[in-house]
Amino acid sequence: MSEPVPLLFAMTYRAMTDQMHDRLQELGREPLRPAHGYVFRYLIETPEAVTIVELASRLDVTKQAASKTVAELVGWGYIERCPHPTDRRAQVLALTARGRDYVRLADQIWTEVEQYWAGIVGQDRIEAIRQDLSAYLDSRYGDERVKMRPVW
Repeated sequence: MSEPVPLLFAMTYRAMTDQMHDRLQELGREPLRPAHGYVFRYLIETPEAVTIVELASRLDVTKQAASKTVAELVGWGYIERCPHPTDRRAQVLALTARGRDYVRLADQIWTEVEQYWAGIVGQDRIEAIRQDLSAYLDSRYGDERVKMRPVW
């Protein structure tokens, strides 16, 4: 009996993520986790100011978990806390230049990982997979994509 497709997706995601983190380690970068990547993605794709509470909601984690992740990223110089534009009690999060550079590096490595897979199955198959996955997500969520939730 063959593996269920959702299990294969989960294992493939893990294998691709491990390949990415192996590359980051080769480059001597900090031991970032997928949760860090989700924070980067949210901050780079969200034009308005983002607070810890909003970040926690987006990641579907507790405020304490979001705060811990942000503290690590602040410590490494990837994120900075800035005064909120309208609420003097709150702070907003922003990627630093180093954080934006990291996103560019991560995008480059994800491209390498995808190219590795394309080398195994062919670029046409990767494009078909991309279309199939997008069609499924569109049927489930429309324009509102599922939240990227850290799992480790």
